[in-house]
Amino acid sequence: MTDLTALTIAEARDALRAKTFSARELTDAYLGAIDAANGALNAYVTVTPDKARAMAETSDGRLAKGEAGALEGIPLGIKDLFATEGVHTQACSHVLDKFEPRYESTVTANLWADGAVMLGKLNMDEFAMGSSNESSYYGPVVSPWRAEGSNADLVPGGSSGGSAAAVAARLCAGATATDTGGSIRQPAAFTGTVGIKPTYGRCSRWGIVAFASSLDQAGPIARDVRDAAILLKSMASTDPKDTTSVDLPVPDYEAAVGRSVKGMRIGIPKEYRVEGMPAEIEALWHQGIEWLRDAGAEIVDVSLPHTKYALPAYYIVAPAEASSNLARYDGVRYGLRVPGRDLIEMYENTRAAGFGREVKRRIMIGTYVLSAGYYDAYYLRAQKVRTLIKRDFETVFAEGVDALLTPATPSPAFGIADQEMNADPVKMYLNDVFTVTVNMAGLPGLAVPAGLSASGLPLGLQIIGRPFDEESLFATASVIEKAAGRFEPAKWW
Repeated sequence: MTDLTALTIAEARDALRAKTFSARELTDAYLGAIDAANGALNAYVTVTPDKARAMAETSDGRLAKGEAGALEGIPLGIKDLFATEGVHTQACSHVLDKFEPRYESTVTANLWADGAVMLGKLNMDEFAMGSSNESSYYGPVVSPWRAEGSNADLVPGGSSGGSAAAVAARLCAGATATDTGGSIRQPAAFTGTVGIKPTYGRCSRWGIVAFASSLDQAGPIARDVRDAAILLKSMASTDPKDTTSVDLPVPDYEAAVGRSVKGMRIGIPKEYRVEGMPAEIEALWHQGIEWLRDAGAEIVDVSLPHTKYALPAYYIVAPAEASSNLARYDGVRYGLRVPGRDLIEMYENTRAAGFGREVKRRIMIGTYVLSAGYYDAYYLRAQKVRTLIKRDFETVFAEGVDALLTPATPSPAFGIADQEMNADPVKMYLNDVFTVTVNMAGLPGLAVPAGLSASGLPLGLQIIGRPFDEESLFATASVIEKAAGRFEPAKWW
């Protein structure tokens, strides 16, 4: 039998329905792969074999009766930010030690309702704050990719590094992830996988540990464009428990994969040609433009003049919301508790011990910009800039542009414990330079593998769409995927 973990979700779905193998066999194949690889990659922080096998056997029963759901028997990894009932949910933070919720996030509940199987919880940057998956309490995730001729460990990107690494290394058929400033798209680009951040409000945020509530959005990371479309269809829903959830029907995203882009107008924003951008990123972008032109799309130059303010504005808005959201972790009701002489000291001791360095940095920045005397100068001004960024996109879309094509990251993956990156937080934050505008404007954005760097590492392109027009992203991305091919790491682990 073929290696079952090599199958895409679409292939596994069809084979399960044809009774080529059982959901239990497929699940066992993934559990075996995790056992063999997780010691080297550290992609999972918790594996749930008993739960996975029980869910797979339930799926086999439904498949036998012809009652299969859209994801019946498909084994998935779940980012540690999603509440999973009775299973470790800690946002990879020490402050949430031993927390096991008594409820299920809406997104994961949707997946289980469609028959998916949970393999376990995936590593991530603590509270989703990071671009390299090095801030996790459980240690860094190691990318399954290595540069040609090198044994150096590379980052998988962040904050959804565990999700991207697990998908790339075939430790799950697909994974849930979240994106606040690029945390789906950047790791997808670094690992040769496909990641989509849907429009804000498309997927419910209920039961997802909050980082920055006006920016956070759940989405999938998958091996190809079709699999990402299949997963998003199940993840998305209207949810009365989330007031920002939008009451719109969820389209059949898979039907858009392979759809012609002939006549589509694709915008190329000049502001994304940032100073010091590597030649190979520029060349990749030009290649993507030619592929879309050859497929019949019309390429137009556009301007998003406020793009240069997006990164500084984001790093005011996001930490401000984080400092507010993370105030609830105090050691009183759940998670870590470090005793003190009185209540205040207990709060201080718990938060000092429980939060990692990057989370503390962002809480302090956020508290500062919200404090008296600085609120107007920083936070209010950043929100005004956000409105201008959103207006830039609205203007471009009003002129008949259907989607935008940009690079996904300013470079390929860098090394774990990279001296330059870790010594300068601003340099690390610059990894989000192409992605944060999408979150600030609440738009959908998709990263698709488009080539390899000179050192043989994956590079991705980003497609940005109109609100709730994820279908155009899937159609456009499938053109790039078909032209570029799929990329897989050479197995070393």
